This record gives sequence, C-alpha cells and structure tokens, in this order.
Amino acid sequence: MSQTLSRISSDDSSSSPGTKRSIESFGVVGAGRMATQLVLLAAEKLRVPVLISDVSASRVTNALDEMRNRLNRQEAKGRLATGEAAEISGLIHGSTDPADFRSCDAVIEAVFEELSTKQAVLRQLEESVAPDALLLTNTSSLSVAAMAGVLKHPERVLGFHFFNPVAALPLLELVRTPFASDRAVADAGDLATKLDKTAVHVSDTPGFVVNRILTRIFSEVLAEIDKGSHPLDVDRALDPWGLPMTPLALIGYIGPAVQQHISDTLHRAYPDRFHRSAALSSVVEARLPSFFDEEGAVHPTALTLPSEPHGTDPDRIRRRVRDALAEEVQLMLDEGVAATPGDIDRCMVLGANFPPTGLACLS
Repeated sequence: MSQTLSRISSDDSSSSPGTKRSIESFGVVGAGRMATQLVLLAAEKLRVPVLISDVSASRVTNALDEMRNRLNRQEAKGRLATGEAAEISGLIHGSTDPADFRSCDAVIEAVFEELSTKQAVLRQLEESVAPDALLLTNTSSLSVAAMAGVLKHPERVLGFHFFNPVAALPLLELVRTPFASDRAVADAGDLATKLDKTAVHVSDTPGFVVNRILTRIFSEVLAEIDKGSHPLDVDRALDPWGLPMTPLALIGYIGPAVQQHISDTLHRAYPDRFHRSAALSSVVEARLPSFFDEEGAVHPTALTLPSEPHGTDPDRIRRRVRDALAEEVQLMLDEGVAATPGDIDRCMVLGANFPPTGLACLS
C-alpha cells in the first residue's frame, strides 16, 4: 500500500514558487568530515563562493588545508582539469563569525547530531542571513520540524540529508516539515539538481528512509549477537543478498557512536521495534572504531564472547531480517514516510549502495 506524501503549505506568499532562486553564495556550518565534503561539492558544482564556519579557528584552518590538499590530489590524478584545483580552492573561504553568512542565499548546517546544538546554530544563522535565504540541515535522524519550530521564519527550513561519501552517492533525502513553503521546497529541489543529486521527498520522521531501514537491519542483527550468537557468524548471514557491506562493517564505516545515536533516536520513537544493543554499547564505551580489530577478528576489548555460543542458523537470521524489513516498509508507506515502494528502493540504491533491485535483493 502506498500513500501520497502530505504537502502542507505555509502562508508564505512573498514569492512565486515558479521563480527559481539564484544561488550566488553558499554556506556550510561545521568543519568535520561531512561538512568539508559538502563545501567541496558546492564549490565544484555551483562555482560560487562557499563559506565554511566553525567555532574553532584552528578547525576551520585545518579544514581549508585538507580541502586544498584533496583538490590538488584529484587534479594530480586527472580527476580535475589542470588549474581547476586552484579555481575551486579560490571559491572557498573560512570564518568563525556567523555574521559572515549574511550574503549567502543558502546555508546548510552539518554540526554534531544533537537537537539543541542544531537549534542553536539555526537560531544564530537566522539573525545573519536574509529572511528568504534557505536554511538547510544535514541531520540524519532528528526532527527537522523541531529545528524549524524555534525560528521566526520556519517556512524556509528543510532537511537536506546527504550520504557519505558525498561525491559518490547520488541520493539526497529532501525533508519537508509542516512549516515549509512551496517556494522553499521548489528552491531546495532546484539546488539539489544543480548539485547533481537525486532528491527523494520524504516526510519528517525519525531516521527518514535510509537510516530507518539500515537501523532496523542493525537492530535485528545486534539482537542476535546480544543473545549469544557469534558476531562473525551473524555478520556473514546476510552475504547471499549481495549488500555492499556486512552490517557490522557498515556500523564501523558509519561510526559506532554515530550509529548508537541514530539507534537511540529510533528507539525513543519506536521502542517495540528498535532495540538498544548491549554489544553496540560495549564498542562505543570502549571508544573503538569498529567491532573488529585490524586482523578482522572480533575486538577482544569490545565484546566478551560466550564460551559456548548458541548455534547460528543463517537462514533463520535472514528470515528474521527479511520479515522485519517487510514490516518496516509497510509501516513507512502507511505513515507516508515515502510515497511509493519505488521511492524506498530508490533511497536504498542511491543512498546505501543496495543492489539495483533495491529491497527485492532480500528475496
């Protein structure tokens, strides 16, 4: 069953939705890995000035150096034409002063995944940018409406969720809130096209599409490990589906602490289906980057393996995950998180590198 996404328009009538916004300057708040990727994407695709900002001057300087080096490496490998690295670098500037965003037509925040932090950043931005400038958030699981609701102009705030690595994955989850104006949605969609991304409209619910599906997979797999199954046996059970990474390897790529944060968000929203995992907590508390050590064995300081783990039936685990995802997809369609099953498949293929068949690969 599918539903049409709800389209709730605000009273904003200051501009016609048919008039496309011209993006002459772009801003990114944050200087971490995702933020620098967004800066490089905007500078390369839009070829307009791009401002990166952080509270720490040293973080901004380090980010600028890192981006400059990355561009030089790309040019040396022939991925950029001669002189392009310098051209793109020349468009990127850094600051620690939020007031410097005043000339930006669109600004995206990519700071720590904490609601109060993001609200504070957006409040600060609202005091600096023009009243009609787009304010975007790259949140992976938090409520965009909760961010927009603390602002004077919530109608121009949208979720603009990219996927890592930004340069390689085409998906952009475009998240609309009940406050958002048609003009803002149209402008954001046009911006996504200019950034060479495929925007899929999703509703403002925890985890949106990709992280909700992935976290349901993680929840089922981790529950098996928590019950005593050997992590390596459980991790390999999904191999016949041809997913780009095993579940535990993907958690390592995302970052255990980041994934725990996403899992906690979904647990609060849907406690009966998204469980808190003792195994994941152990890895996070040990401050490890992965479940595995450098040789691919389960990290001894992460988990204490049972001396006699119960038998692991890979067919049973695949059935468990398949049934869980069938339930989750139906709920997402019933809730209007995505308009059609095809949109969910598109998200998983373009944002999580699932096989071209999408969730049909689980059959």
